[in-house]
Amino acid sequence: MGWTDKIRTVFQGNSREIELGCGHTIKSHGSSVARIHMHDWLILLLLVVIEIVLYIIGPFYRFVGKDMLTDLKYPMKDNTVPVWSVPLYAVVLPIIIFIFVYLRRRDIYDLHHSILGLLFAILITAVITDAIKNAVGRPRPDFFWRCFPDGKDVYDQWGNVICHGKESDIKEGHKSFPSGHTSWSFAGLGFLSLYLAGKIKAFDRRGHVAKLCIVLLPLLMASLVGISRVDDYWHHWQDVFTGGLIGLIVATFCYLQFFPAPYHTEGWGPYAYFRAVEEVRSSRQHVHPTNGGLEVEHPQVQLNQRPATATNPFEDVEYGRM
Repeated sequence: MGWTDKIRTVFQGNSREIELGCGHTIKSHGSSVARIHMHDWLILLLLVVIEIVLYIIGPFYRFVGKDMLTDLKYPMKDNTVPVWSVPLYAVVLPIIIFIFVYLRRRDIYDLHHSILGLLFAILITAVITDAIKNAVGRPRPDFFWRCFPDGKDVYDQWGNVICHGKESDIKEGHKSFPSGHTSWSFAGLGFLSLYLAGKIKAFDRRGHVAKLCIVLLPLLMASLVGISRVDDYWHHWQDVFTGGLIGLIVATFCYLQFFPAPYHTEGWGPYAYFRAVEEVRSSRQHVHPTNGGLEVEHPQVQLNQRPATATNPFEDVEYGRM
């Protein structure tokens, strides 16, 4: 069987895997898993409130002198990547993939923790990004035309600009560092990249470079979004670089809260899944009376141990036999 068929089996699961797994689905354990993580969901709501407050209070209006405007006279352009599209590809697209995996594997822990981890990555990144934006107040490359739409620059007695453009344009003009588009993109798509790397066992030491192409595709998409921010003159390159770094670091930390590292032998599933499997299999132990006392019958299949007669492709992938 080729590696593509084995990857397909990883996403689909099979009857033997479901039988040997914990069998916890949305219907059977969805509400209990949500209750266990109730505090996490409440923290997410708090992060949303903080993000709204950061947007309302606005940025620090940094001093901008005449000599500083030399590098801030780029033309105002529309966004190549609209603001409304960022949640679609950074949040909705990964969740669709998570749901697809759930429909094939029926693992509530994988679905719940992937969505929760993704939302944490996005919101923590958003709060960090906007907090820094407001604190720094760096002018955008097109600040001159935001401040002086008619091209007539005016300054006060200290040499600072006296803007007469639209208040919303001026406010937005002081939010250059770091790039929000880029940080959101790397947070959402970076999390997705880690998720896919674990699911397809990209680092199984078997040399399948095609797997890396799948893993790198979301990161390439995020990189192109960052490049578009420089091309549109909404950001300096330092803004984009820092935004991407913030998003990727936060995504990695959030992912590792719920999943082993993608290069780990158990990187294909969340920690909670393996704990549930251990609990289920422990409960299946049978106690039989014997002449000498009690005999404990253990399940034939142990976690991280290959069954003596197992030949299914999923286990080939799990144990690196591809």
